[in-house]
Amino acid sequence: QVQLVESGGGLVQPGGSLRLSCAASGTIFRIGVMGWYRQAPGKQRELVATLSPGGTPNYADSVKGRFTVSRDNAKTTVYLQMNSLKPEDTAVYYCYADRVDTNVGTVTDAWGHGTRVTVSS
Repeated sequence: QVQLVESGGGLVQPGGSLRLSCAASGTIFRIGVMGWYRQAPGKQRELVATLSPGGTPNYADSVKGRFTVSRDNAKTTVYLQMNSLKPEDTAVYYCYADRVDTNVGTVTDAWGHGTRVTVSS
């Protein structure tokens, strides 16, 4: 029905940059808030950044000034530009959409399968 597919994870040195992408597939009419959460080993999943359809961002304090969330014009792809990466940013990053209106109904709280980001020298 709806799939959120992430890409762009990998291994990067401290201070480096990565750009994550998440594309929603399916016959989609509208997506509400999209964004990113992450889960580090042994920790709970936490908010990283989200972006409303109108362009209002919400960032975790730990990533403000380093990460930038954006969406494409169709509002079905969300990106996360991560700069000045730190070892503590190491986690699996999950794409999230709070509401996806499709041709067969509405999906709420949609998640991707995750992409791993490792920050290490």
